[in-house]
Amino acid sequence: MSILRPEVERPRDRAADDRARDDRAGGDRVREDRARDRRAGAHRGVRRPPGGDRGAPRDGALSRAARFAGRTLRGEWHGIVVDPLRQLRHRGPGALLLAVVACLGVIFFHALAQHPAGATAVRAVGGVQGDLPLWLALLRTPVSLYVPALDLPVWAGITQLFLAFALAELALGRGRTLLVAYASTLAGTLSVRVMLAMGPGWWGFGLPPEVGRVLDTGPSAAVVGLFTFLSVVRRAPIVFTLTGGSMVIESIAEPNLAGREHLIAVAAAVVMGLLHERVRGRGRLPALSFGPPTG
Repeated sequence: MSILRPEVERPRDRAADDRARDDRAGGDRVREDRARDRRAGAHRGVRRPPGGDRGAPRDGALSRAARFAGRTLRGEWHGIVVDPLRQLRHRGPGALLLAVVACLGVIFFHALAQHPAGATAVRAVGGVQGDLPLWLALLRTPVSLYVPALDLPVWAGITQLFLAFALAELALGRGRTLLVAYASTLAGTLSVRVMLAMGPGWWGFGLPPEVGRVLDTGPSAAVVGLFTFLSVVRRAPIVFTLTGGSMVIESIAEPNLAGREHLIAVAAAVVMGLLHERVRGRGRLPALSFGPPTG
């Protein structure tokens, strides 16, 4: 039998025992921390994913994107639909005068164009073509806002026309609505004349002379311009994407004169909206607060 003390006799075994105790204590602390986290998560109503924390960054990004999309949609809904409806309730049906007149004008010219003599009269009064003299094209352009394309469903166009003019009139006032609608249509009309003057080629921007005998888009350019202008001044990226994106898809799917005029109307409305915001930022224009418009 050894005469040495136990702690002196087997120092290595004692050190191993100390390490084992430390490991057990550390494991107990880790388990306690995990249990505390689970209790805290259950108390907050948060459920941990089955796979641990591996999906947390992706879930966080998706939730942030969903919240951003929800806030954007809610803001656009209130800015472009809810606020104008409140303004309509405040001002009454008289606030929709431009929208009603535009729809009645389209219905009148469409009914008149169903007869041969009426179609000739409509073309002589409101038909704008690229090969017309400039003074005559400018004279017919205001009437062309009410002359629908005969190859398109008129009632679907009237619905879009009413919504565009009604929302714009409630948000912008009659003066600005007429200005944006006329400027968008005129931009397309004048741009076609420039493309015809360029001639075929020019990397696809020029147009052959026979296109000069095609009628312009009528009220659709005004509709596109009004929706685009509203999306810019009301900061509605989803409405802008739907409006501008649909025009781009239309131009790619069916490259014709109407598609070009619609793209030009979108570009003109964007420029007008940015200029409006810049001038308003300098204090020269009142904010679009949906008060009773003065012009």
